[in-house]
Amino acid sequence: MEWTAPDADRSEPPNVADERQMLEGWLEFHRATLLTKCAGLTAQQLRTRAAEPSNLSLLGLIRHLADVERSWFQRRIGGRQIDFLYGDLESNPDGDLDDVDTADAEADLAAYHREVEAAREVVKGRSLEETFFHDYRQVDLSVRWVYLHMIEEYARHNGHADLLRERIDGVTGE
Repeated sequence: MEWTAPDADRSEPPNVADERQMLEGWLEFHRATLLTKCAGLTAQQLRTRAAEPSNLSLLGLIRHLADVERSWFQRRIGGRQIDFLYGDLESNPDGDLDDVDTADAEADLAAYHREVEAAREVVKGRSLEETFFHDYRQVDLSVRWVYLHMIEEYARHNGHADLLRERIDGVTGE
């Protein structure tokens, strides 16, 4: 039997809550939305590109957001010296999106889940006001900023995912 991406459990973010709960709720909602867009698709369907010349695919988005999670939470907030999962900034900066034709979708989805869990662990007990220095941008950024940026990042890519899914099998929705 061919592997298919599992169903996702998506809960609505809170309507009334403190700032941290709202930020976490919306980020979790967007993480689950991406997984919902992939649910039930085969590895080959997840590799399907949008349209020439775009390199976008649902699997590419999963891989990209795994690296984004890793970069902002583990590398930036956590201060860990770890490599990117897919490619590198010098020789293959778009490896997450480009190198999906022979990628192992099941393994990439598992890597995504590990990165999300690692991100949750990194921010446990950290204040939203905590800051770190971003070498490339040459500015201090806060944990709050990262949450807001990640919500924006997912919202943008979930729009792409919605169009990709509709192209694959006609499924639309939130």
